[in-house]
Amino acid sequence: MRIEEAVANNRRKGFELKVGKEVLFFPYARLRVQPSAQNRVEEVRPDPELGYEGFTYSLEDGSEDTVHVDAVLEYNQDPDYMRELLLHNLTVEVRKQLEESELSRREVIRRLGTSPSQFYRLIDEANRTKSFGQLFDLLHILGCEVEVKVGGRGFRSGTRRTRRKAVGG
Repeated sequence: MRIEEAVANNRRKGFELKVGKEVLFFPYARLRVQPSAQNRVEEVRPDPELGYEGFTYSLEDGSEDTVHVDAVLEYNQDPDYMRELLLHNLTVEVRKQLEESELSRREVIRRLGTSPSQFYRLIDEANRTKSFGQLFDLLHILGCEVEVKVGGRGFRSGTRRTRRKAVGG
């Protein structure tokens, strides 16, 4: 996801970032290098070195830091990002279970009823086109019990999205 615009909002004590058609908030409290009343944000800009997938800010004392868009999406509980994060974590667990399993990969592929190339796409952490069902099938073959737990997260202050029209358009 590309950050189109980044603005410091000292009154709200955070950054407002235009990502796609949305404006997302990211609080100063989540930063490693935090601004203060005596050391305010001097500049904030989308970072071209990160392919505009992050922003860099600098303070009056010259210190600076960079924040990746993933931190902003996670803070705002973006549904697409949270799904991809869950898929990634589940894939990491599948790979761990594969290493601990006594089954050969050839046997796992046979039991899945799939091709080797599809199997390796399934265990590729960077592949985002797989389904949870495929990973659950694989975990079942590996002798794992999968338990899905649904519960309330509770309200987190400051995680709401701010919807505004794009500046200048």
